[in-house]
Amino acid sequence: MVLRHWDPFHEMRRMHGGLDRFRNGLPTWDGSREPYTWAIPVDVVREGDEIVVHATLPGVDPDDIEVSVEDNLLTIKGSTKESGETGRKEEDYLVKERRTGSFRRTLRLPKTADADKARPHYDNGVLTVSFPRLESKKVKRLKVSTGEGPGS
Repeated sequence: MVLRHWDPFHEMRRMHGGLDRFRNGLPTWDGSREPYTWAIPVDVVREGDEIVVHATLPGVDPDDIEVSVEDNLLTIKGSTKESGETGRKEEDYLVKERRTGSFRRTLRLPKTADADKARPHYDNGVLTVSFPRLESKKVKRLKVSTGEGPGS
């Protein structure tokens, strides 16, 4: 059994994600049901004094990935192309699960993340973006003195 910290906004974010998935399935302006963008799966972890974002982007050319940070919002966007299967018609597919087209994911970073020192790295289909903690936001340990009070 995993114990989780209760987050009162978790259900709201989950509902928002469900509405986004529903909206992306609706017909677009050109009448197709293909969404403009698809969300990429991410993990955000704390590793020591760093916040690390892992985004799964299999088969994506690193030159097609754009990473930006503005106002504590990390945005990962880009696109994938058909993998050399030109000339195939939609009705030729029996199963088509690999996504192509544009993708975009935006995450709010904690205020402790130093966006100026972010380090993105792409390896084996996983984009990793590391953010060190701001020095001013790190926990400061204070020594407790004994004896006479302060100013004595």
